[in-house]
Amino acid sequence: MAIRWNRLDSPVGTLLLTADETGALTSLSVPEQKKGRTVQEGWVHDPTPFRDAEEQLAAYFAGELKEFQLELRPDGTEFRTRVWDALDDVPYGATTTYGEIAARVGAARVAVRAVGGAIGANPLLILRPCHRVIGANGLLTGYAGGLERKTALLTLEGAL
Repeated sequence: MAIRWNRLDSPVGTLLLTADETGALTSLSVPEQKKGRTVQEGWVHDPTPFRDAEEQLAAYFAGELKEFQLELRPDGTEFRTRVWDALDDVPYGATTTYGEIAARVGAARVAVRAVGGAIGANPLLILRPCHRVIGANGLLTGYAGGLERKTALLTLEGAL
């Protein structure tokens, strides 16, 4: 069960994608990402499972695609998975807050920090749009890929 990987150039830097043995995407990392993945010994460089992702990401960055249709299989706890699934419901060009995501997953208001931690641990940047989550005060806050990338993605989507 070797992890497959490939790199893709993009307007926000070189993307590192990983997939499991079935071809489902398990991560998308950007350079200098907090807790981002790096190629490990034993991983297999194989661009084949990433063809659809490459095409869809190119269309997204060209402003032609608003919703990804890819098989995603991130590894996370049940709580994190619920939070990551809730990110998929934030439409292209829109933003939401950490508190709104907490409410969507049925977490108590005091759990906003845990929701923020789950969002920060999202292993599928861009594909799972954690960049669309902003602070309750409307300010851009934390993004594992860096606020410059968050700004670029939200600008591309017309949210800024």
